[in-house]
Amino acid sequence: MASTAVHFGAGNIGRGFVGLILHRAGYEVVFADVADALIGALQVTPSYQVNAVGLESSTETVDNYRAINSREHEAALVREIAAADIVTTAVGPTILKFVAPTIAAALKARSADAPPLAVMACENAINATDVLAGHIREHCSADEWAGIEAKAIFANTAVDRIVPAQADGQGLDVTVETYFEWAIESPPFADHPLTIPDASWVPDLAPYIERKLFTVNTGHAATAYHGKLRGISKLSDALSDEQVRTAVEGVLAETKALLVAKHEFSDAAQQAYVDKILQRFANPHLPDTTERVGRQPLRKLSRNERLIGPAAQLAERGIPARHLMATVAAALAFDVPEDPESVELQELVGSLPAPQAVEKVTGLTPDHPLYPEVLDAFEQRSHRKI
Repeated sequence: MASTAVHFGAGNIGRGFVGLILHRAGYEVVFADVADALIGALQVTPSYQVNAVGLESSTETVDNYRAINSREHEAALVREIAAADIVTTAVGPTILKFVAPTIAAALKARSADAPPLAVMACENAINATDVLAGHIREHCSADEWAGIEAKAIFANTAVDRIVPAQADGQGLDVTVETYFEWAIESPPFADHPLTIPDASWVPDLAPYIERKLFTVNTGHAATAYHGKLRGISKLSDALSDEQVRTAVEGVLAETKALLVAKHEFSDAAQQAYVDKILQRFANPHLPDTTERVGRQPLRKLSRNERLIGPAAQLAERGIPARHLMATVAAALAFDVPEDPESVELQELVGSLPAPQAVEKVTGLTPDHPLYPEVLDAFEQRSHRKI
């Protein structure tokens, strides 16, 4: 019987990264999504292409997949997950709570004699699988959860691949960068090893998750917010601007200092990682924009995310975070009417007293050493809006 992987999220990342890697590993991929047109297209199209662009461009065909509308055919999806080998997500951290009930129902229905189901949330967030597991547990009694723990392996992952907004008319085909990384914590699989050749298996994922979030995601956001301030649309063009480049390099020097001190990465190894990241952002073949990369500023300004997270940890160590704070100020100026979070952020900053806005957006309280600098950034933005 063929191995099956159910993947929540049939968008560009789902098709161009996670789905592709699972396909390479020999799994029949079942895409689950609520987007009617997307699922309909997958159901009638036998294959799609993933076009990797960069110094070594390539094209790969993905086939042997099926697709289910998770809103209209939940019972069928529950049956698929109950019999699958792997379930993954690439839906965004805030959507995990909505897929959890379906996974919970499937695990309750799964045979106790079946091998444990590998559950992995492939999101840009720290320990996203733990978050998903917590949401699944909310839909279980104590006895049901005890049974589910025996039927599932919950493993955190760190994922990294730039998948830009796609050009019109591509259909299901996806353009991605050539580089990718999927790191999976290995200890949960000690008794039930999983075969995904393109994944990296690491004994302790925490340093890799934080390195990726505070280098790739922090640098990506910094490029977008400073580029947008400079009126630059294309992301690679933003990094070619001297002022933007200087700002981004300053940010990554600060996060490097944190990562070296906290996780004992060598200075040389982390600098090589930074240099690789900057090279990736400057890839002119990726049609990415500062507006797309900067979207959802509320999430990106939250307590443990890519800007406030490293800045707060640096402040706790008594290390200045001047460039990160300049990027926080740039994020507060991100005003894009097409992005709901941008609109909400501007409304919050314009309507709430600065101390309330700081706590609501960033989660920081007055007793934190970073608070005065963040409060100043909010006050300056608020004054500009009056």
